Amino acid sequence: MKKQSPDDLQQYKAYYSETKFWEKLAVVAKKIGLKAVYALLLLYYALVSDSTPVKYKAMIMGALGYFVVPLDFLPDVVPMVGYTDDMAALAGVLVAVAKSLTPAIKQQAKDKLTAWFGKYDESQLNDVIK
Repeated sequence: MKKQSPDDLQQYKAYYSETKFWEKLAVVAKKIGLKAVYALLLLYYALVSDSTPVKYKAMIMGALGYFVVPLDFLPDVVPMVGYTDDMAALAGVLVAVAKSLTPAIKQQAKDKLTAWFGKYDESQLNDVIK
C-alpha cells in the first residue's frame, strides 16, 4: 500500500464538506475510538480557525475529504482495517500542521470529546500529537 502524503491528499479536497464530515464522524466515532476522533477534531477545528495558515488548510481539507470518501484505498466497510488508511493519512497531516494547533483548537477538540464520550482520561491523548 502506498502511503498517502499530505500533498497526495489534496486531490480529496473536493469530497470534503462540513456536513459530510459531521455526519460520518457521528456514525463512526465510537467505532474508531477516542484518539482517532481527537485527531479528526483537531484537524477540523484547525481548518475553521483563522489562525491556521492557508497552506495547511488545503492539506486538512484533503485529509478530511479522504475520511468522508467511503471507497478509498481500504474501503471503510472492511472490518478492522477499513479506517487504517484514513488514520495514517490523518497522522501525516497532523504532523505537518502540529505547530498551528493552538491551545484553543486543542480545547475545542477536547470539549467535543467530552460531549460525545463523557469523562475520559486525558493522558490517552498524549501520543496523538507531540
